[in-house]
Amino acid sequence: MNLEQAILKDSENLRLSSSQSHLKLAEKPDHDRIQRVVDLADALLSEAETLARDKAFTEEANKLRPLDILGGIDFYDEVQRFETHLIQMALNETGGNQAKAARLLGIKATTLNSKIKLFNIQVS
Repeated sequence: MNLEQAILKDSENLRLSSSQSHLKLAEKPDHDRIQRVVDLADALLSEAETLARDKAFTEEANKLRPLDILGGIDFYDEVQRFETHLIQMALNETGGNQAKAARLLGIKATTLNSKIKLFNIQVS
């Protein structure tokens, strides 16, 4: 084999190798694109749920009566009222599932259950 034949053979092998890598590259982006779309959809859904919860919390917080600190308040009554309201919001959000509500609130299920009993909160 002379030098010209060797160069032609090398360039032919390079072309075949290049076209095979193009095929591999062409196959992979479709899967990656689909996965990116799925990941983006998950992120958007999660963000929408967070925004809905934030909106609900803001609306509920706006319903709370203002405190008259100068006139005097009962600290424990206000804390109980606030806790009751948060617990009811979490229970509504989870359809009454106490374990999920406890996770939302960042407390143990036994703590939530004892507060439900203590504050006489109706669970639907």
